[in-house]
Amino acid sequence: MDQAVKGAAALQSKDFSAAATHYTEAIAINSQAIDYYIKRSTAYTRISPPDPAASLRDAEVALTLASKRGKRELIIQAQLRRAIALFSLEQYGDAKACFDWVKEMNKDEKSLQIWGMKVENKLKGITEDDPKAKITIQRYPDVEVPKQKDEEKPTSVQPSEPIKSAPNGSTQAPKAEGVQTPANKIRHEWYQTDDTVVVSLFAKGVPKDKTTIDIQNTSLAISFPLPTGSDYDFSLDPLYGRIDAPASSSKVLSTKVELVLKKATAGEKWSSLESDAPAAAEDKGTNDDGASEVNRTILTDHSTNTGPSYPTSSKSGPKNWDKVANDLTKKSKKEKEDGEEGGDDGLEEEFEGADPVNGFFQQLYSRADPDTRRAMMKSYQESNGTALSTNWSEVGKGKVETQPPDGMEAKPW
Repeated sequence: MDQAVKGAAALQSKDFSAAATHYTEAIAINSQAIDYYIKRSTAYTRISPPDPAASLRDAEVALTLASKRGKRELIIQAQLRRAIALFSLEQYGDAKACFDWVKEMNKDEKSLQIWGMKVENKLKGITEDDPKAKITIQRYPDVEVPKQKDEEKPTSVQPSEPIKSAPNGSTQAPKAEGVQTPANKIRHEWYQTDDTVVVSLFAKGVPKDKTTIDIQNTSLAISFPLPTGSDYDFSLDPLYGRIDAPASSSKVLSTKVELVLKKATAGEKWSSLESDAPAAAEDKGTNDDGASEVNRTILTDHSTNTGPSYPTSSKSGPKNWDKVANDLTKKSKKEKEDGEEGGDDGLEEEFEGADPVNGFFQQLYSRADPDTRRAMMKSYQESNGTALSTNWSEVGKGKVETQPPDGMEAKPW
């Protein structure tokens, strides 16, 4: 079992000593995973006896990593852990400053009310010139972030080794090792099926033995060293929807790193890879030491498992194309079973077993007249895939504008 999973289980069962041990081992494998530091900081605070100094170190490392990556939810969690650790160290002025920064970013953080009263009571009992009341910290700490792994020193070529020559007599330069794609050229793409989400990170020469891939139920992280001596980090936290981490897989190829993520809910449509909503409490842990545990509400509801509703000019409102495709597929199969003729049997066999929506539109296009095909191609391409029309007399009048689904915003690439 993954050490991070063991750590989460130990934290949930209140075995804080074991949780700290498991997260220490997880960090040794992936020292860039922000959530590991936050969880270990929590364990250090609750362990018996508590170790607030160690908790503070982990919270500040997590805060530094989260701020560099712009992870708002993780910044809030790390700052809160930092505040609690400072309170335990009796640095009440610093703790209050951290709680105030958390409140600026999330005024609805439920543990703030309890901790706010605690720190205010402590400050009332001391004078303003007391060292415990002073603010000695900055919003974002200046701490050294651990590197992923120490890169192996390159071995020098011995003088006795001859340089190989190419067949034409010219000298052949040694083949470059390590990542050959510049960091600013590394890109990622993704697509989904009913059961999986496939993420590809395109980078040539990623070293398999030095690459760390961490797949969790609500997040993923990839890290590997660059020839410059720094590390390339790619993370998605939280993911748009939950996945089944044990059933997911990854592989490092010569031109890319590919991850196949198994959806926890088959058929759920993802409109993006990453969600703006915080992950559920069972994955993020708890933040309110000394207070009753509070269930977090997931801001985005994915329980309906329906695709986005695209804009339409139809007077009857938007169509559920998934339902239309499934109904047509069932009808086609029933006609086959009843022995009815008609339609292009070859086409139906070709599309059978594929995604119902894609199969439906492929059949629609293959059987359409030239004007209908032109309308479909033009509307789909000019709208960046957000609109599809079969009416050439309307589409032919001008450019088809991008029409994102309700609640989403179109952004230029």
